[in-house]
Amino acid sequence: MNLFASLTSLVTVSLTSSSLTQTISDNVTYALVPRAAHSSKSVIIQMFEWSWDSIALECTNFIGPAGYGFVQVSPPTEHIQGFQWWTDYQPVSYTLTSKRGNRSQFQNMVATCHTAGVKVIVDTILNHMAGIDSETGVDSGNGIAGSPYTHYGYPGIYQTQHFHHCGLTPGDRILDFTTTDTEYVQRRLAQYVNDLISLGVDGLRLDAAKHIAANDIANILGRLSTAPYITQEFIWGAGEEVQPFEYVENGDVQEFRYTTALMDAFLSGGISSLKTLEGRGWIAGSQANIFVADHDTERNGASLNYKSPSNTYITAHVFSLAHPYGTPTVLSSYSFSSIHEGPPSRGTGTCSGTGGRGGWLCQHRYTAISGMVGFRNNVGSTPLTDWVSPQPQQIAFGRGSAGFVAINNADSAWTTTFLTSLPDGSYCDVISGTSSSGTCTGTGLTVSGGSFVATVPARSAIAIHTGAMGSGGAPITGTVAVTFAETAITVYGENIFLVGSVSQLGSWEPASSIALSAASYPIWTATVSLPVGATFEYKFIRKGADGTITWESDPNRKVTVATSSTQTLSSSWK
Repeated sequence: MNLFASLTSLVTVSLTSSSLTQTISDNVTYALVPRAAHSSKSVIIQMFEWSWDSIALECTNFIGPAGYGFVQVSPPTEHIQGFQWWTDYQPVSYTLTSKRGNRSQFQNMVATCHTAGVKVIVDTILNHMAGIDSETGVDSGNGIAGSPYTHYGYPGIYQTQHFHHCGLTPGDRILDFTTTDTEYVQRRLAQYVNDLISLGVDGLRLDAAKHIAANDIANILGRLSTAPYITQEFIWGAGEEVQPFEYVENGDVQEFRYTTALMDAFLSGGISSLKTLEGRGWIAGSQANIFVADHDTERNGASLNYKSPSNTYITAHVFSLAHPYGTPTVLSSYSFSSIHEGPPSRGTGTCSGTGGRGGWLCQHRYTAISGMVGFRNNVGSTPLTDWVSPQPQQIAFGRGSAGFVAINNADSAWTTTFLTSLPDGSYCDVISGTSSSGTCTGTGLTVSGGSFVATVPARSAIAIHTGAMGSGGAPITGTVAVTFAETAITVYGENIFLVGSVSQLGSWEPASSIALSAASYPIWTATVSLPVGATFEYKFIRKGADGTITWESDPNRKVTVATSSTQTLSSSWK
């Protein structure tokens, strides 16, 4: 949780100066049990701010059938009052009542997801409690379940001697950092985690693990009743004393340098640089947990996010799920206009079809992303093969004889003959659709003699694998006449324009937006030729007579171009 990144140097010094020399009592030995093996279904969804009942329903309706291996849920502990997302990271007790539900609802969610074949990872806070708000001076109160707390005082859990006292006041909130190098705190934290395990929890994301000495984490994990999957948040910084590799003995480590490299490559540097990701001084792929974005980075500009231009957010996910490096996490979140904004509908996550509803984005349902989950499950640990990159923004590669992907990050279509190790046969492109009873709902591609011909639309991708065979569909080639019909009431001098993530729609630049006709007022229309199979985002804007511009509210509209000759997209101003 890097909302409190300004505290990094403070916490690192306070923990490493004493914790690294901590020794365990002579008459007690805590051996770190081996970490649980990765599931054959290795993709994790971070269901950010979803309520327990909503996650249970989504595990049954989509997550399990789509082949996701894990859901990562927000912290379940009692926290301070307030509905901003970050209040979850201000625990006041280890009571399992939060704004997402109570203990019974949490336990039901875990059991329901297990029935759907999905394991549960809990975002776990071990290094701090709530603390003091430096803006308001508030340092006491009652948590969301009614538990009282004060600065350095959490009745029945911790008292002043269980915290570091550094006396500094940077940031929005000064957290109470626990002395994780002490016997009592280690035992109390293990008690909390063992309670989660008793309810069926399969894994832990250790929030701010960087600020806890690695051997302290090992001590806590060694007290657990079983060996859960572990992933540790470690935001790397150049020149820092503590390094990510120190933590790999405890479990996976979140590799933030991967996230940065992905953003740089897709936005400007060229995706051909992403071929080899081992040997960069990062965590080894077998020990790295990777992601395009998480809840922090999508807000602080440290990654791509759902607002990123030119479909890069989607194509980066295609790459992340296709490349063998790391264990991927897909963020499923909600649209926001403020970095502090909590979830819509009080955390009741709602999806519809291949996307979200009511402010929820449901990225895990996007056709391209869920299709690539099946791709990754199918190719498993098969090594990368058949790499080709005719220019910096176009790459294609195989995963042995199990799958093949091509990603076009350029502004023009890419038509070529791809050489592949796939067996001959008819395949369904999982970016544009699915394989249903041997028929492709999207594009069909045919491999013959170790090759196939395809057109990869601008700012898009294709992906085929032996687990999605089928015939039919339309080849990815040519364009479709897409008619946009927007119902909007305007005042004199106001006009409606169309702008979107692809070059044909102005690449989000209002100056390059497309004017709609008012001939059928109040329905405004425009027809644009777009590549078959292209996935893009768009919005409508109002331009006043004085030049003022008003954008529609979030989230962006998102669509994949059909395989027919024409397509109409009807909507109303929002």
